[in-house]
Amino acid sequence: MNTTASILETAKKTIIEESKAILQLTEYLTEEFAEAVLKIYETKGRLVVTGIGKSAIIAQKIVASLNSTGTPSLFLHAAEAVHGDLGMVQPEDIIICISKSGNSPEIKVLVPLLKRFGNILIGMTSDRNSFLGKESHYIMHAHVDREACPNNLAPTNSTTAQLVLGDALAVALMELRQFKSEDFAIYHPGGALGKKLLLRVADMLDTTHTPQVSPDASIKKVIMEISEKRLGVTAVIDNNKVIGIITDGDIRRMLNANDSFTHLTAQDIMTKNPKNISSDILVSEALSILENNSITQLMVIDNDEYKGVLHLHDILKEGIV
Repeated sequence: MNTTASILETAKKTIIEESKAILQLTEYLTEEFAEAVLKIYETKGRLVVTGIGKSAIIAQKIVASLNSTGTPSLFLHAAEAVHGDLGMVQPEDIIICISKSGNSPEIKVLVPLLKRFGNILIGMTSDRNSFLGKESHYIMHAHVDREACPNNLAPTNSTTAQLVLGDALAVALMELRQFKSEDFAIYHPGGALGKKLLLRVADMLDTTHTPQVSPDASIKKVIMEISEKRLGVTAVIDNNKVIGIITDGDIRRMLNANDSFTHLTAQDIMTKNPKNISSDILVSEALSILENNSITQLMVIDNDEYKGVLHLHDILKEGIV
């Protein structure tokens, strides 16, 4: 037997079986799903998601997705619920209970307790006729014909189906809330994603190193300013306004074109009307300008006032790329 071929064949078969199980879920989406989503959207309480075993792990992922997309949610382990954690549930909370069979002993104990509180109960199960299916106010039908496991035992297709329904729920709620990238950033302030969505040029601009020379500055002065500020560039300032820019590339080209530069000044080699940005734009927008123009620096100017230089290396250090 070709072990490599056998492994790959098994992996492909599993992926294909799970993809078919996911696609089949569309057949079980009814108005009941939409009604459950609307109840969650309209509640003043939170969404409590509970489950046991592998379904509990899926429940935790669903809670994480919902919290990060604007739906306050919490995870309640079905086994721990009957040992004190039921105190987490508040009167206006809505509960989703996840169980493939809908008949596990923990679910049979938990469901009557939850209903006693008067909360809306949404069952996510493969079997509508199970105990959970019959006791729930609404059903999210996560039906699968069998597991991808060759013994039809290990949760594979079923947990994938639960996960996908949870994602469908989260996205549906996002659209109802008109949840935008700006809102997403509020819940993800850390890391590269948060910086990309929130960080503005003003937040990272070094205003203590603002290279600048006058139009009549000597080339020696220009070179010293570029070297001292270590940004590879200097602004040319006249009457408190930026009239040009000189990069280290301009210096190299000037040296190649001239045997002597003692007669030259900053205004002779500068590039007029340099590309610039305001300090209130997102750093991600500034990065796009740099990339689209194949440059590494941008002048930062607010209301004609020179604020400094944003360098590509500064953006890279922030980990935004």
